[in-house]
Amino acid sequence: MNILVKSIHGNNAIPAHQEHEHDSGSNTVLGFWIYLMSDCLIFATLFATFGVLASSTAGAPGGKELFDLPYVAIETVILLISSFTFGIAGLQVQAGAKSQVVRWLAITFIFGAAFIVMEVHEFLGLIVDGAGPQRSAFLSAYFTLVGTHGLHVAAGLVWLATMMHQVFRFGLDGIVRRRLACLSLFWHFLDLVWICVFTFVYLRGVM
Repeated sequence: MNILVKSIHGNNAIPAHQEHEHDSGSNTVLGFWIYLMSDCLIFATLFATFGVLASSTAGAPGGKELFDLPYVAIETVILLISSFTFGIAGLQVQAGAKSQVVRWLAITFIFGAAFIVMEVHEFLGLIVDGAGPQRSAFLSAYFTLVGTHGLHVAAGLVWLATMMHQVFRFGLDGIVRRRLACLSLFWHFLDLVWICVFTFVYLRGVM
C-alpha cells in the first residue's frame, strides 16, 4: 500500500517517493557524480597496485599459465551485451513504455548475473588449482582488482532488481527516470572498467 502525503500546495495526495523531488534532484545527480569519481580513484589505485605487483609471482604460476583467455572473452561479451540491453531499456524509458523498460532491465539482469556466475566459477577454479590470493602478491592484486569489480556488478544487480520493482509500482515518473539514469551511468562505467581489466590484466597477462 502506497504511503501518501499531503501536498503543501493543496489537498492532493502524492506518493511518498515524490515528496521531495523538487529540491533533491540536483543533489542526487551531483552526489552520484561525486561517487563515480571516488570509484574511479579506487579502481585507479587497484590498477596501479596490480601493475606494480604483476611480476611478483614468488615462483607461483603467472597470468600466462592461469588465465583462460577465450573464457574471459565470453565474460566480456556477456557484459557488453548487458550494456547494450540497458541502452535499449533507456530508449524505452524515453518512449514511456513501462512494460518494455521492465523487460529489458530483466534481460540486463540475466546477462549481469551470468557474468557474475562465470567470474565466481573462474575464481573457484583458480583456488582449487592452488592459485588463491594468498599464493603470491600477483594473485592477491588480481583477486582484489577483479573481485572489486565483481562486487560492483553484484551491487548493480541489486539496484537493477530494485528499479524493476519501482518501475512496475510507480511507473516512469521523474524520480524513477532520474534513478534509472544514475544506474545507467553506473552500469556503463562498470563496462568501461571491465574493458580495462580485460586489456590490462588478461591480455597483458597472457602475452
